[in-house]
Amino acid sequence: MRRKNVYQLKILLAGIDPPVWRRVQVRENTSLPALHNVFQCLFNWEDYHLHSFTFRKVNYEPPDPEDHHFGRRPRDETRVALNKVVKGVGTEFLYKYDFGDGWKHIVLVEGILMPEEGATYPRCIAGARNGPPEDSGGPSGYADYLEALVNRKHPEHKEKLEWRGPFNPEEFSLERINRALATLRRKRRRWPKDATSY
Repeated sequence: MRRKNVYQLKILLAGIDPPVWRRVQVRENTSLPALHNVFQCLFNWEDYHLHSFTFRKVNYEPPDPEDHHFGRRPRDETRVALNKVVKGVGTEFLYKYDFGDGWKHIVLVEGILMPEEGATYPRCIAGARNGPPEDSGGPSGYADYLEALVNRKHPEHKEKLEWRGPFNPEEFSLERINRALATLRRKRRRWPKDATSY
């Protein structure tokens, strides 16, 4: 049986400077719902909100029976694997999370690799800076949050500090992220055989 290739992805969280980004390796047959779970781990999101993937102007989302009421017709992401929508190295796509806050992740397929002997996937291999806290208001709200957090004289300093506690925007831990990804893999082994794959 052919060994599944590995896609190396670079994910940039749009609208934040200095950049927040991650480099991750996933198997080519990773389903879009599984990739959503990977991205949640990479950026410390808490999976409270809706998400979508956009490949060449086509949106893929979890099925929602309410979509037809609003004239929306996204494709069902449930049975779509990454290698069915990625055309090769250089493919770029969009992952949106929390439509209210409007977080956009620009994803670039940097490479298609043979799996390494003994390696486990998905795995994060690089990145920079902390992911913003959930519900922090998108790029502009996050900038306001950081400003209030670092300035003790800011009128919202105490409120923002009490909301999430201390927060370091520069913190980045490969070890923490890969522990979270390992937890995903363990959960996958306990799921039914037709569940989404990593």
